[in-house]
Amino acid sequence: METEITEIAPDVYRVSTFLDAANLTMNQFLVDGDEPLLFHTGYRALFPSVSEAIARLIPLDRLRWITFGHVEADECGSMNSWLEVAPAAEVAHGAMGCFVQVADLADRPPHPLQDGDVLATGRRRVRHIDTPHVPHGWDAGLMFEETTSTLLCGDLFTAFGRYPARTTSEIVGPALQAEDLGRATCLTPELGPTIRALADLHPSTLAPMHAPAYEGDCAATLEELAAAYEERFAAEADVRRGRGPKSD
Repeated sequence: METEITEIAPDVYRVSTFLDAANLTMNQFLVDGDEPLLFHTGYRALFPSVSEAIARLIPLDRLRWITFGHVEADECGSMNSWLEVAPAAEVAHGAMGCFVQVADLADRPPHPLQDGDVLATGRRRVRHIDTPHVPHGWDAGLMFEETTSTLLCGDLFTAFGRYPARTTSEIVGPALQAEDLGRATCLTPELGPTIRALADLHPSTLAPMHAPAYEGDCAATLEELAAAYEERFAAEADVRRGRGPKSD
């Protein structure tokens, strides 16, 4: 098992481990600066490999912020391991998630984030965006690095298989194939509008947790994903009303 590092934007590093058993990539993202920020911690079992990789970028005790999209083992399983090696670090998560889960799970009190709050790492500004139930979990949120226009988009665009670190190839098709397999996304009336609001940010790079970093037309790609999920929501609603065929 090897953890690889790719700089996907200035001071923004993709730290990636491919798990053969799951046929899935696990990505963490480090935003470097005076107060470095880690988005996703990874599983506890991955901590030795991931921390060794990040130690090639910064001394681990310099880490200031530990963040993630929602409470799930692959997103925050090694949270307390990071707190142990980084004495000055704080876990920063959405206020709802801190109240419901993180305040109890974390070894040190977390820093609750409201929608729109910014964590400054130095030259970089990372904005928290509340996205409840998108893609899943009522505590869900994403991060947008404003100065490089990099959207750290968590489980959106999840794709099974091995891919290069960066791509300009379309990523919606593989994401929908993964959705067909896992059905991990909450189909709600807010799903499409929430993703469309992310498109309004006009990111230049999309940085998914389980897929390559995407450098094409990011706004159009988010709009395409939103439209696909809206179509699925409408079809599911028709099934519930007895107006359409039941999906497989």
